[in-house]
Parts: sequence; structure tokens; C-alpha cells
Amino acid sequence: MGDERDGFERRLREARARQGLDKPAGSSGGGLPTGPWGIGFRAGVEVVSALVVGIVIGLLLDRWLGTWPWLFLLFFVAGSAAGILNVYRLFSPRRGRRE
Repeated sequence: MGDERDGFERRLREARARQGLDKPAGSSGGGLPTGPWGIGFRAGVEVVSALVVGIVIGLLLDRWLGTWPWLFLLFFVAGSAAGILNVYRLFSPRRGRRE
């Protein structure tokens, strides 16, 4: 009976690893945060970083081309949209996962 149970446990571990439900043996943490605080922090960083990049690009181009405030406003909106899109991708389920 013990031999059957060991075989079943082994097959179960292999199946869970194939489906991505368990981490393979020997893999370390260091991945993306998975807890609610980690995901919330990542979502905030995604929005703020995209917004800051958009603002900086807009300010630099406006200063260089002398078009204040038009490129600033354009890149502010583009950075906002990029941040929202990143958060949407973070929370949307993955479709067509490759194996």
C-alpha cells in the first residue's frame, strides 16, 4: 500500500508542476510579489513610474522645442494611459498561456 501511495504522490507532484501550480524543486523566490500588499505596491509603482516618465519626456521636449505646455500635456496623458494599461495587464487573467 505504501508503494502505491508513493507512486501517486510522485505523479501528483509532476502533474502540479506541469500545470504551474507548484514551483519546481530548486527554484528560489525572487519572483514578482504575490501577496496583496506586494501586488498593490506593484500596481502603484506601475502607475507612478509611467506618469513620471511621461511628465519628464514632455517637459524636456517642451523646453527643447519651446512649445510649453502642449507636449507636457500630451505626454502626461500618454503616461497616465500607459500606467492604467499596465495595471489592467497586471490584474487581467492570462489568455492563451504558452506551454
